[in-house]
Amino acid sequence: MAKLISKTYGEALYELAMEENKADAFLEEVTIIRQILKENGDFDKLMNHPKIRKEEKVKVMEEVFKGRVSEELLGFLILVLKKERYKELDKIFQYFIEQVKEVKGIGIAYVTAAMELTEVQKKRIEERLLETTSYKQMEMHYTVDKELIGGMVIRIKDRVVDSSVRTKLAELTKQLYQIQLQS
Repeated sequence: MAKLISKTYGEALYELAMEENKADAFLEEVTIIRQILKENGDFDKLMNHPKIRKEEKVKVMEEVFKGRVSEELLGFLILVLKKERYKELDKIFQYFIEQVKEVKGIGIAYVTAAMELTEVQKKRIEERLLETTSYKQMEMHYTVDKELIGGMVIRIKDRVVDSSVRTKLAELTKQLYQIQLQS
């Protein structure tokens, strides 16, 4: 359900940005708003507090963002607030960002490796992804998960390439169980 909400509202924001020809401006504003909201947890608590009336929350939203973001984006924030979807705002923004970057030819890759990668390795991975995808540019996000044992897992949108030793061992174990069952 939450994914449907973020997609619906994110798509609406994306369509508004495209209609108004303000995709770049909205992208910049959304990125800044996300950062501000992450740094100010008290604002989230206020906006999600059940005993504070919607009208009061709208006033606070207007005081904080009016004149600092476009009227369209402020209107969108107020709409999300009035529809009681504020808890989904970060996911809505994430969906919007992914859509705009997709149109601009920017792929977002999440790489999880068993150990910290060198800059040379990171550059090689990025170059390989650019060669094997239709993207003009890649935005790379790296994390370390020692439980992978070796290898890495790469995720771009809903595509996953898993070359980790952990997965290969799990597949081997599954094959061995099947051999035992057939004997």
